[in-house]
Amino acid sequence: MSFILLQTSRATKDMGKMLGGDEEKDPDAAKKEEERQEALRQEEEERKAKYAKMEAEREVMRQGIRDKYGIKKKEEKEAEAQAALEANAEGSLTRPKKAIPPGCGDEEEAEEESILDTVIKYLPGPLQDMFKK
Repeated sequence: MSFILLQTSRATKDMGKMLGGDEEKDPDAAKKEEERQEALRQEEEERKAKYAKMEAEREVMRQGIRDKYGIKKKEEKEAEAQAALEANAEGSLTRPKKAIPPGCGDEEEAEEESILDTVIKYLPGPLQDMFKK
């Protein structure tokens, strides 16, 4: 009979825990939780260090390939383009001037003559003779 009594007392304790009753408090629970959190943080740091080391090794390999084939990084290309743009605009207070195509503005007189010739073509014959003289 005592055997049955012991079993029922255990069963009631377990049932009490399941139903949210009084649980046995572990005096070191806070300390264990803190140690667990510290272990997780340490593992995370080790993982980050591992991947940082792997990425550094990959970057060394990438740089070797870039050097071998003369390829530039995207950042280097952008920096060179920006430097070239700034060199062109050096001393200018405004935006860079656009390049003037050759032949524009050089021969103003020739352009005026061609317009005059065009107008003369549409005049009647006697007026054309007068303007040509």
